[in-house]
Amino acid sequence: MGKGGRSTVLSSTKNLVQTTSTKAQNSHYWESPYNPLDPNAPTLPTKGEIKAVIPKECFNRSYLHSMYFVVRDTAMAVGCVYAAYKTLSTELPSSSNLFSLDVLLWFVGWNTYAFWMGCVLTGHWVLAHECGHGAFSPNQAFNDVWGFIMHQALLVPYFAWQHTHAKHHRRTNNTVDGESHVPNTKDEVGLGANDERLHTYAIIHEAIGDGPFGMLQIFAHLVVGWPLYLMGLASTGRLGIDGKPLVDGEVMDHYRPWSRMFPSKLRVKIAISTLGVICAWIAIGLAAKEYGALPVLLWYVGPLMWNQAWLVLYTWLQHNDPSVPQYGPDEWTWVRGALSTVDRPYGIFDFFHHKIGSTHVAHHLFHEMPFYKADVATAAIKGFLEPKGLYNYDPTPWYMAMWRIAKRCHYIDGLDGIQYYKSLEDVPLRGAGKKMD
Repeated sequence: MGKGGRSTVLSSTKNLVQTTSTKAQNSHYWESPYNPLDPNAPTLPTKGEIKAVIPKECFNRSYLHSMYFVVRDTAMAVGCVYAAYKTLSTELPSSSNLFSLDVLLWFVGWNTYAFWMGCVLTGHWVLAHECGHGAFSPNQAFNDVWGFIMHQALLVPYFAWQHTHAKHHRRTNNTVDGESHVPNTKDEVGLGANDERLHTYAIIHEAIGDGPFGMLQIFAHLVVGWPLYLMGLASTGRLGIDGKPLVDGEVMDHYRPWSRMFPSKLRVKIAISTLGVICAWIAIGLAAKEYGALPVLLWYVGPLMWNQAWLVLYTWLQHNDPSVPQYGPDEWTWVRGALSTVDRPYGIFDFFHHKIGSTHVAHHLFHEMPFYKADVATAAIKGFLEPKGLYNYDPTPWYMAMWRIAKRCHYIDGLDGIQYYKSLEDVPLRGAGKKMD
């Protein structure tokens, strides 16, 4: 980009930052301390300089230590199943009144089991995710065996997601070459050059209003987002493995070995992952045939949905905020992308999920570091980066942060330069129906 064009982009983006952050400032929301558009913004350290402040033992991987957590999480899952087996019935209460106490207790009981079992299974998901990164043990074959078992049991195509998640780490917050939760542009959400509402999300937002649209965002992410992503129908990035943009209507899914998101050398592994998912679905179908659809729904599908909600929530919240920049290819660097990650508090869920959300900055900087050392590494990283204004920690409770992001992070103006999320709430209503005629 020429010098004049670059200045124009930065100038317009700076205005964008000021506009989109006004509401946050007035409401006393957390804002990232790092603004790359500030002329006095600190010089970013190198990855090596950051690594130098972390105790070397934080990078030591242990078979025994990692397997302890597999056993621990599995024991908790068995405990959940046992408690539900002893206290709940898979048969609907015989009462003809849907609002009777028996029906209410049955409904609450199974939903309580689904929530906590899904929470525990997310621990297994995080451990499998560690395997994919090579952080579980010093031996990648050992990692892949355990990662495959734990992920396939949760209907995750292990090798396929291992590859795309690695790309997410390589291109974090890159507007063009990023992977998962890649921001939509103004045009993609249905806004015209003069902010007229032309189609899709912009029209839906005008029709249902701010609050319901925020709820729709949460539903889209936490309920259907994960399966849509795996099928290539949502947030899979803009470029194929060959570096070429997707053509209209092209799908990059996680199941076809020839999908354009994978290099040809991975086709056998992708086929193995897909076969594993197919086998898991066959097992689910056989179980439903043998025991009935309702027991399978109660014992497995309910917890699985909570597990999928958690894994999407973490990725969504750790890389998105109205004050966190998204970088076009002309501005993106690996360090910039990694430092755009946000640590957040998750309370008791840190125990179940191995602190994946509260130590996510350290994880994005050094994904090969085992999770049980991440809190020590985070303290060191914080001590180094925070005085420079480069460490993102939002103390907002995760559920409040989720609501804010659902309402404020809808689109970016374009793919070049330094971009910040904007909200459809700030776009004037101009009569969408007239634009559609």
